[in-house]
Amino acid sequence: MLGFLREHSGSMAFSVLLHGLALAALVFVTQFSLHRAPQTVQPLPITAVVVSSQVLHAAARREAADAKAAADAAAAKAAAAKAADAKAAADLKAAVDAKAAAAAEQAQELRAAKAADEARQAEAARRADEAKRVEEAKLAADAKRAADEQARKDREAELRRQMAEEERISAVEQGPLADRYRTSLANRITRAWIKPPSARLGIDCRVEVTQIPGGEVTGARVTQCNGDAAVRQSIENAVYRASPLPDPPDPALFLRTFVFEFKPDE
Repeated sequence: MLGFLREHSGSMAFSVLLHGLALAALVFVTQFSLHRAPQTVQPLPITAVVVSSQVLHAAARREAADAKAAADAAAAKAAAAKAADAKAAADLKAAVDAKAAAAAEQAQELRAAKAADEARQAEAARRADEAKRVEEAKLAADAKRAADEQARKDREAELRRQMAEEERISAVEQGPLADRYRTSLANRITRAWIKPPSARLGIDCRVEVTQIPGGEVTGARVTQCNGDAAVRQSIENAVYRASPLPDPPDPALFLRTFVFEFKPDE
């Protein structure tokens, strides 16, 4: 409204001035006619400006039209400005929305890329772990095969050693060393025997002897004998007196329990 008044201030001032002059002229004429006495003389000619009401109405209509046109123009301008502001706001909102949508899309793409990368890493880790397990299983299988093969070789070697040892022991037991060892045992016991008065010639007794490594006697028992009880007891005492018994010439010949024929007269 203030803009409208400033824009049409000249026209409005002219209109007010024109109406003021017309009103002043009417007042002057009216006052002059009321206070002057009638004269018989011929009135002097008066020069005046007569303003028609139609002119005033036309001027008022023009002013109103101008005012309306100015108001319409201002309203149109305001509407255009408002439309421009609305368009600018809409454009700004559209730009913000587009930027937000682009940011959201970029974030979605980043999340998708990150998820794909994590999936690739997980798959690579899984494959590496699977390869490690396969390799460890292969190494374990190879180690087991090697251990089984070594165990087999060890068993075969032990079996061969045992067989060789048994063959050697068998050969030793059947050889002259065994005979000499048994003879040395019998001689040691016979030398330790104290003949009792009841003993007679031709004593023949079987004696079972138990010893531990080192030759210490732990048991002596006459199982068969042609002598009396005194003879039997004297033989058992002789075994204990002979302790420790001689060591064998070969450890394989050691007998924890052995039986020998006690014949002191031969």
